[in-house]
Amino acid sequence: MPLSANNPDRKSWLHVDKNSDFPIQNIPFGVFLTRDDIITIGTRIGDTAIDLGALHQLGYFKDIPLTDDIFLQDTLNDFIADGRKTWRLVRNRIAEIFDDENEKLKGNLKHKEAVLFRLDEIEMQLPVQIGDYTDFYSSIEHATNVGTMFRDPDNALLPNWLHIPVGYHGRSSSVIPSGIPVHRPKGQTLPAGEIQPVFGPSKLVDFELEMAFITTDANDLGEPIPIEEAEEYIFGLVLFNDWSARDIQKWEYVPLGPFLAKSFASSISPWIVTLDALEPYRVESPKPLKKQLEYLQQTGKRSFDINLEVSIQPEKAKETVVSRSNFKHMYWSMAQQLTHHTVNGCPVNSGDMMGSGTISGPTPDSYGSMLELSWRGEKPVTLNDGSERKFINDNDTVIMRGYCEKDGTRIGFGEVSTKLLPVFNPKKSK
Repeated sequence: MPLSANNPDRKSWLHVDKNSDFPIQNIPFGVFLTRDDIITIGTRIGDTAIDLGALHQLGYFKDIPLTDDIFLQDTLNDFIADGRKTWRLVRNRIAEIFDDENEKLKGNLKHKEAVLFRLDEIEMQLPVQIGDYTDFYSSIEHATNVGTMFRDPDNALLPNWLHIPVGYHGRSSSVIPSGIPVHRPKGQTLPAGEIQPVFGPSKLVDFELEMAFITTDANDLGEPIPIEEAEEYIFGLVLFNDWSARDIQKWEYVPLGPFLAKSFASSISPWIVTLDALEPYRVESPKPLKKQLEYLQQTGKRSFDINLEVSIQPEKAKETVVSRSNFKHMYWSMAQQLTHHTVNGCPVNSGDMMGSGTISGPTPDSYGSMLELSWRGEKPVTLNDGSERKFINDNDTVIMRGYCEKDGTRIGFGEVSTKLLPVFNPKKSK
């Protein structure tokens, strides 16, 4: 099926700023609360949110096989479960409806009033009900940096790293959309030079610059997904800040891996950008340093050229960009991650989320965490207001942005912005 929605020459009758992340070629999907307190599934062009539930009820998708309530739900899970053919039909139709030369909705004031919203009239929600969340560890630069800090620099990568996409099962209940603040977590840590752990607030709260992909129903129990089919089951991507408490993690992660250090919060951008929209920005993945087992061997362009940046904004100061990286640095691709995830027969469902792992580039200004940027706190990062950060302070806001750009067309993700609040302090009853 042709991707007519990706036509770079198409213009919309909705206003789109030159540097907008959301031109008519994007057409992401999300869930929002309207000015009438109705939750609906929608999309966005420029700074206009579009109610797909209302659009469907008015008959604009009438010859596409959709259930009547497909866009009237509070998650995208059922729509995603309909599969790639449906996603493409809907994206192509939205592009047609909002094409500058199409007068059907453009000239119907009553319909426009029902369908279109300003961004300040809506409240974005978590776009999917995440049944399962897996986080990978797939940036060779990040893995090498961390291995260098905590182990022998000559053996920074563990023996399995070049053979499998390493990952762990995360906690889906604490995945939240952009704009929801998080509290500094408490847990056990082992202070330097001590032999007994202590309990208290984490002193080393960190961000992790990641992206995450959302899956559709993919396989039955016991059925692996071949690598050549893996991308058929990937709906789209979001920006992902996988918050981390480094001191808690250091004490707890042996032998079973991250637990409380990760499960307190993970933040995602609210608009899911489809894999179809990213098609023009494909690039080659890094060359394998060791021959991979046959089930992980891939052909073609399996990575994407997505520019990423992280800013820290103190409570009463302007933000400072502290990192600029790119998704194309990922050693293990999404297809390899999903294939490995299911090679043992693990089933994957609609709305499952897979985190990329921290995305670090080859230079110090492209590292994807404060652990690396400050090199374990040995090289504090100076912000624009003159203050320094080794890790994230209370009341700092961490902002992540991402976009692709090629031949004058830009496709972006907006941002994921999260404020770190002090430790939760329950109000005592009188």
